[in-house]
Amino acid sequence: MKNIRNFCIIAHIDHGKSTLADRLLLITNTISERDFQNQVLDDMDLERERGITIKSHAIQMEYESGGINYLLNLIDTPGHVDFSYEVSRSIAACEGALLIVDATQGIQAQTISVLYQAIDHNLEIIPVMNKMDLDAAMPDEVEDQIIELIGCKREDIIRSSGKTGYGTEEILEAIIHRIPPPKGDPEKPLEALIFDSVFNPFRGIIAYFRIFNGTINQKDHVKFFNTEHDYDADEIGVLKMGLEPRRTLSAGDVGYIISGIKTASEVKVGDTITHFERPCVAAIEGFAEVKPMLFAGIYPVDADDYEELRASIEKLQLNDASLTFVPESSAALGFGFRCGFLGLLHMEIIQERLDREFDMDVITTVPNVQYLAYTTKGELVEVHNPSGMPEPNYLDYVEEPMIKGHIISQAEYVGPIIKLCIDKRGTLLNQVYLTNNRVELSFDLPLGEIVFDFYDKLKSISKGYASFDYYMNGYKVSKLARLDILLNGEMVDALSTLTHVDNAYPFGRKMCEKLRELIPRQQFDIAVQAAIGAKIIARETVKAVRKDVTAKCYGGDITRKRKLLEKQKKGKKRMRQIGNVEVPQSAFLAVLRID
Repeated sequence: MKNIRNFCIIAHIDHGKSTLADRLLLITNTISERDFQNQVLDDMDLERERGITIKSHAIQMEYESGGINYLLNLIDTPGHVDFSYEVSRSIAACEGALLIVDATQGIQAQTISVLYQAIDHNLEIIPVMNKMDLDAAMPDEVEDQIIELIGCKREDIIRSSGKTGYGTEEILEAIIHRIPPPKGDPEKPLEALIFDSVFNPFRGIIAYFRIFNGTINQKDHVKFFNTEHDYDADEIGVLKMGLEPRRTLSAGDVGYIISGIKTASEVKVGDTITHFERPCVAAIEGFAEVKPMLFAGIYPVDADDYEELRASIEKLQLNDASLTFVPESSAALGFGFRCGFLGLLHMEIIQERLDREFDMDVITTVPNVQYLAYTTKGELVEVHNPSGMPEPNYLDYVEEPMIKGHIISQAEYVGPIIKLCIDKRGTLLNQVYLTNNRVELSFDLPLGEIVFDFYDKLKSISKGYASFDYYMNGYKVSKLARLDILLNGEMVDALSTLTHVDNAYPFGRKMCEKLRELIPRQQFDIAVQAAIGAKIIARETVKAVRKDVTAKCYGGDITRKRKLLEKQKKGKKRMRQIGNVEVPQSAFLAVLRID
């Protein structure tokens, strides 16, 4: 056990976590040059296409130092704020962390927030300055920032380049000498924390765990503490590039267990595995319960696929514990699920994965955050979608969720950033200059305002330099209105949204204009209206496609033409009564991009 090291890699987006992990795998011969490809741990097509890590990936490496063989368990983590839950789980399974800082960009918002998480778990921090091979690197400036942030010595900071391999040996030596070996007693009752799980169609559910105390052998009869289900450990082993079976695993090891579990709900990430005959006294303190930031309805395009969609979302939840879902029904869309996400990117990724991995065609409604509505009777109603909002005559007041946001940017972009936040109903709390050219801004913002396109706009006005991080900061009373969209007088509940009263009119106007462009023209006029309660606040008309019925009339009396036009008019009127309007999926998504 004293030769085991468990560590993870934490950093801001794009600071080179996966590239450095690739380099560590090559140098420890965990992967051969022949099998090597960039982002080797990112096994999802989506991760490769976008160049981001979505899932944490665990892998075991072997490294010899001073004639002793060491086992190094590495967990590569995502950098994007939408996947911060993955990071918290990885931190819970480690004793140390490599803090990667880009030598060209310095400390960013996410670097700070992840670092605090790691310090809370008493992890040993090894600062690494990456991308030293670039001409734009500013090693001395960035070193000063790291020293100021962590309070370490200058000689403790390792300079490296994931691309060229410079400094990789030094990193491995630092892992061995600085990170403490795992504590734990192999003789105690078994305590193993599940930090991830995947679904394999041939073998059932594979759970990944870290053992804190005790020993597990193949064929042992084990119990999952929180769900209270018991199973036989058919296969246990360690995570290399593939799964490598072992007969025994003991305290400090990171491995997997296959026990033929077919039902996704029986495995909970954060649960404790223990022996059935000799169970542990209490479950391991897992990681914080996930809090979804954003809610949207997901409905199957074909109503018959409902059960299939349920099974697909359950399997996804195994692999992504931050996804939550409850069944719901809608008048227009039938049966579906109200899903909770950590942000818009997270929602987009889930949509993509449903399509790619499970071949599911789905309709996603306009996302909303969770509001608290208080009725005149003093009852509290949690509102996840606009249809759940009580009627205005029964409504006393509404509270909306607030966040505290930290933005780190270059000083020249401060003006546009403050303007953006004030436009989003934010309040500037603090402004601190970290260096001559870098400034940290703190804001109070409503969560509902930042979920759509805040991050994209922030990036574009700061030319990609600004970094953003946020955490929940309670609820605040607000004047909200439910904005409905009517097509030919019929409400489309998938397009209903909750918005602030001040924004309702301009937003309703823009929505109608956008839908006029996106809804295909029919043989009759379509009225697109935005309404608050019974009051129509905006209207656009999608004009009918008209056939020229008078084309065959050349010369003759005007009454012949008029007769044909009247006949057409009657037909259009009848068509309008029976015709239904199909809203394309692009319309649902385009509504989110409204400026």
